[in-house]
Amino acid sequence: MPLLDDQQSAARAWFESLRDRICAAFEGIEREAGSDARFAFIPWDRADPSGEPGGGGVRGVMKGRVFEKVGVNVSTVGGTLEGEFGRTVHGAGEDPRFFATGISLVAHAANPHVPAVHMNTRFLRTTRQWFGGGADLNPPLPIADDTAAFHARLRQGCDAHDPAYYPRFRQWADDYFYIPHRQVHRGVGGIFYDHLENGFDADFAFTRDIGEAFLDVYPQIVRRRMATPFTEADVAQMRRWRGRYAEFNLVYDRGTLFGLKTGGNIEAILMSLPPVAEWD
Repeated sequence: MPLLDDQQSAARAWFESLRDRICAAFEGIEREAGSDARFAFIPWDRADPSGEPGGGGVRGVMKGRVFEKVGVNVSTVGGTLEGEFGRTVHGAGEDPRFFATGISLVAHAANPHVPAVHMNTRFLRTTRQWFGGGADLNPPLPIADDTAAFHARLRQGCDAHDPAYYPRFRQWADDYFYIPHRQVHRGVGGIFYDHLENGFDADFAFTRDIGEAFLDVYPQIVRRRMATPFTEADVAQMRRWRGRYAEFNLVYDRGTLFGLKTGGNIEAILMSLPPVAEWD
């Protein structure tokens, strides 16, 4: 992969710094719960079909008392997109070369009252360049106050840039995080955006604010719920819900497909899957 330019380097550095702060916050929550769990970080390299170096990333995983399984991955990859898939990627129809850097996070908690969560933000370049990503809350047992707090903080991050962003990106999340064969949504929503092309500086600033919004609100929700008593029935409901979550990620999620089609690290791509799930 060629040397990174200033924009690519800035985006990569931000995603890595956000990873570090999120992991520190989650480890702090584990310590508050009396656990010494910490993230294990595993680097990986990507082989590009061209034979040239294709970049790579670092997979971070923690299994603790509060977080049954949480993964925080960063990657910076580039090279050549192959075949029909390459022609489906924004701006890659005539030139298959690409660059992508980003952070991807999924957390599954041990307590059914603590909502699972997904967050991903990224910068991509083909013959075009854009930012995309978002965050969505996935509670096995939805609590209205948590849903409201999560959405309010994302709205705040959106409104600082464009009042039209939040309603547009919230609807996009509702449409995207939907399981057609079950006719249910994956969770209680959030925001989702892609192909944001208003200029690097403006879109990078917005993407940073979404990362800050997530880092602000989700640990607050975890702390409110992590000591809430729960029953075996609650656990059974959580595991059934996790089955739906796994179905979405394996059948419909575009990020999963992109990672698999571009030679990403399999364990990093599938870290979104819950540790224990059930189906009726």
